[in-house]
Amino acid sequence: MQPNASSVEYSEQSIRVLKGLEPVKQRPGMYTRTDNPLHIVQEVLDNAADEALAGHGKKIKVTLCADGSVAIEDDGRGIPFGLHPEEKAPVIELVFTRLHAGGKFDKGKGGAYSFSGGLHGVGVSVTNALSTRLEVTSYREGQVASLTFSGGDVIEPLVLRPAVLGAAQAGAEGPRDRKQGTSVRVWPDARYFESAQLPLAELTHLLRSKAVLMPGVSVTLVNEKTRDATTWQYKAGLRDYLQQTLNGEPVIPLFDGSGSADSGHDSFAEGEGADWCVAFTEDGAPVRESYVNLIPTSAGGTHESGLRDGLFQAVKGFIDLHALAPKGVKLLPEDVFARASYVLSAKVLDPQFQGQIKERLNSRDAVRLVSSFVKPALELWLNQHVEHGKRLAELAIKAAQSRQKASQKVEKRKGSGVAVLPGKLTDCESRDLAHNEVFLVEGDSAGGSAKMGRDKESQAILPLRGKVLNTWEVDRDRLFANHEIHDIAVAIGVDPHGPGDAAGGMDATGVLAGLRYGKVCILADADVDGSHIQVLLLTLFFRHFPQLIAAGHVYVARPPLFRIDAPARGKKPAAKVYALDEGELQAALDKLRKEGLKEGSWTISRFKGLGEMSATQLWDTTLNPDTRRLLQVHLGAFDFARTEAEITKLMGKGEAASRRELMELHGDSVEVDV
Repeated sequence: MQPNASSVEYSEQSIRVLKGLEPVKQRPGMYTRTDNPLHIVQEVLDNAADEALAGHGKKIKVTLCADGSVAIEDDGRGIPFGLHPEEKAPVIELVFTRLHAGGKFDKGKGGAYSFSGGLHGVGVSVTNALSTRLEVTSYREGQVASLTFSGGDVIEPLVLRPAVLGAAQAGAEGPRDRKQGTSVRVWPDARYFESAQLPLAELTHLLRSKAVLMPGVSVTLVNEKTRDATTWQYKAGLRDYLQQTLNGEPVIPLFDGSGSADSGHDSFAEGEGADWCVAFTEDGAPVRESYVNLIPTSAGGTHESGLRDGLFQAVKGFIDLHALAPKGVKLLPEDVFARASYVLSAKVLDPQFQGQIKERLNSRDAVRLVSSFVKPALELWLNQHVEHGKRLAELAIKAAQSRQKASQKVEKRKGSGVAVLPGKLTDCESRDLAHNEVFLVEGDSAGGSAKMGRDKESQAILPLRGKVLNTWEVDRDRLFANHEIHDIAVAIGVDPHGPGDAAGGMDATGVLAGLRYGKVCILADADVDGSHIQVLLLTLFFRHFPQLIAAGHVYVARPPLFRIDAPARGKKPAAKVYALDEGELQAALDKLRKEGLKEGSWTISRFKGLGEMSATQLWDTTLNPDTRRLLQVHLGAFDFARTEAEITKLMGKGEAASRRELMELHGDSVEVDV
């Protein structure tokens, strides 16, 4: 999917300054990886790749210099070096010295890039802050601009000179040099990194993948010490790359394709879409790589969920159409995805990432975006190649049978003396711990919505009435006198226990041998009462079911507190935006303003409780594994004994004085949404 050259002019007005740089040196770990300098080099490389993605460059060169520095050159448009209209300083200086300055904020409204990996805008300013020296040269409009920094500060101010060729250099009139582009040389500051060495294998993989994702662009790596030079340039792109990196023989031919929205699309902006190549193998470790606007997303995200959904829906439809599924076999997305290797490259107009290092894509719309192109393409391919489709169906059915067989073995070990499940528990159909979840839901009305909105295959619902008992000082033998706690214990299949009981945890005789769900999720309102119920349930699990927490089975769901109904804007249709808290609400409103909406043209609703949400809303925001926010519960900075002491202070009946002291000390620093 080759991008068209952007028609938007890239000039001084394209750069928008948000705020200063200094915090980076204080806490570099908030802005970049600190195990080695690869990520700060990648920030420069991503800028060069964004120029190529926008259609303004064909060559990228990275040089590992003999003195330990790294140089990155591109033949893009060059960074503007005129004075910024508001800041009255050279733009090239602002880009490298201000934390939030760049050409990637105002997409389609005077910004320089429609699609780019840069979103947060910290970028090369972080590279600059964490380098002992940084030299930048910009070739633009027949001129060369150079300046040098140290530790983020300018040490050699901007110097401008004409770029001329041949006779012009000797003083005679001659043609101006048409060279364009940017050259950046970085000396990373070893004080900020655990190792000052760049991981060569990772860098090589990164550069090679850039070449794969941009067919026709050449990417070169030069090592001055070893005098080696490698250039990558791929004509066929993803297919060639995946074929070369597969660890097993594919059982059917590779399935590749691409799709992008046109100007008349009702849900996505023009150019948004994806390229993909998928291979299915019976053995060998799967190869899985995904990218958003050329940025590698090593932790996956919603675009990968969209690929999984599209593959599953197409294969399941093919199996149903040809009646291939044996009786009793129920196909899950994981059964299709288990033996899939893939390279996925998504283009998203305004990508939302988890964290500054952009390891995971969080944009909810990306699930629908990728799935909407992959599903019809695979459906067509399978029905054009029925024999290959049947082979793929056989592979998925085999995976489903193995999964079901494994879960049945676990069931047999439980024995016949199982307690009768509570009547208000709405159980799930599957018995596979890897997929099963139970939601402990505050209130019957919310429980009703959750039952209607859940995935019946893998999600169970247990409504709780009122606030659970504070069990911190309740004897274990007396716990079952409380009906709610009795129902929780019976539903999850685990008896109350202490921290030292069966420390092995998951063996057949251990306390977790009867566990019925891989995830036990606390789902309460996003207000103070909901937080109180969360605390009471966490107290119960920490005191009387500690092995559940130790083995990573306890989670807290985070439903939104606000919903914004936004009208249509530009190519984007009317939408509902959910916000977790006041901070997210303000961020969402700022984004709507930036997209051109008039103040007050939206409607803000505050959920008084989960019971106000429809089944669809609850699924979209809190239950759907692809879009929900689910936090795993584990011990934090304190060990078990220290955590126990802190909870005693907070939950113990005789600790009122300690709690009052705590509130007097820290009460002013806490914002409470009552």
